[in-house]
Amino acid sequence: MIKVETPSAKYQVFAGTGLIDSLQPRMVKVLAGMGQKLPRRVFVLTSPEIWELWSKRFLASFAVEPVVLLLPPGERHKNLRSVEKILRQMAKAGGDRSSLLIAFGGGIVGDVGGFIAAIYMRGISYFQVPSTFLAQVDSSVGGKTGVNLPEGKNLVGSFHHPLAVFADMELLSTLPDRELRAGLFESVKAGMIRDRSLLRYMEENSAKILGRDPAALEKVIAASIRMKAEVVGIDERESGLRMILNLGHTLGHAIESVTRYKVLLHGEAVGWGLISSLYLGKMRATITEPQFQRLMRLVYLYGPLPALRLNAQKLVDATAKDKKHLGNVRRFVLPVGLGDACVVEDVSGAELLEAAQYMLALAKPLPGKAGA
Repeated sequence: MIKVETPSAKYQVFAGTGLIDSLQPRMVKVLAGMGQKLPRRVFVLTSPEIWELWSKRFLASFAVEPVVLLLPPGERHKNLRSVEKILRQMAKAGGDRSSLLIAFGGGIVGDVGGFIAAIYMRGISYFQVPSTFLAQVDSSVGGKTGVNLPEGKNLVGSFHHPLAVFADMELLSTLPDRELRAGLFESVKAGMIRDRSLLRYMEENSAKILGRDPAALEKVIAASIRMKAEVVGIDERESGLRMILNLGHTLGHAIESVTRYKVLLHGEAVGWGLISSLYLGKMRATITEPQFQRLMRLVYLYGPLPALRLNAQKLVDATAKDKKHLGNVRRFVLPVGLGDACVVEDVSGAELLEAAQYMLALAKPLPGKAGA
């Protein structure tokens, strides 16, 4: 159990195996600790695939079956149209201010579910039950919720913390290898920015981690959550320290935007973004050449990353829509040594272009292979 404590919320992240089999009593216990009871109307937002795989075990502990709301998979459904559709379904089903929402799925379900909980009836309570590695180690913790606009990723959203997070490692048993690898790039990032011991563990135990060794996965998940909980506790609203969590995300989000979210998983885009950030860190001497080589090897340990055939200037142009920027100030996160990071505000367009070109040179499709 890991505590998350911020100025506006305190809650716990429960990480383990078999949590799905006892969700209602666990949620009732959390609510009782707050002087509340399980409400009359409970909603579950999930994806059709996750619900087909896990619905029987999910529902086994519930005395009254919740109202199920389905969100199709993919970033293209993480938008305001989907939000309106789900909100109307909740209203028609009799949802009120006492209703409870459970976000049961990957990062997209968690982001959309949290945003819906933040705005329905001006805010209702919700729980996170993340089903992917990426959601368990990153997006389910910290209270960030939101959806995309055609103009950029996560441009509409709110800070709205869950009552608790239940990260059941057993749910990862049905996760495709590609999605596991994609999620692991967020843990690689966690080690790079604030946890040298996690960084070293992921270097030395990649075979166990990729082989889904339960003890290895549990160690990486717990360390990643603790790191994020610590950062969020210090800087809840991303006014300072929390911005380091965006290492690799500036060009990562640009890749997603330019490819219209159809080519890479989020973690894969972050993986390429990490490479660009490492290159820029080496250019600016925030990391040494040996550190650069070491961190690059770590990224490649958890590959392969899908090939890309994109225009570097288009990626740089797309970063102008990054929500971390303020006015004409271009904010960028750089690695500092091993296990630290900093936010700089003077990265030039030329520097960013060079970093993008370096990244794309590595991302070229092999001869005879189709590119993105």
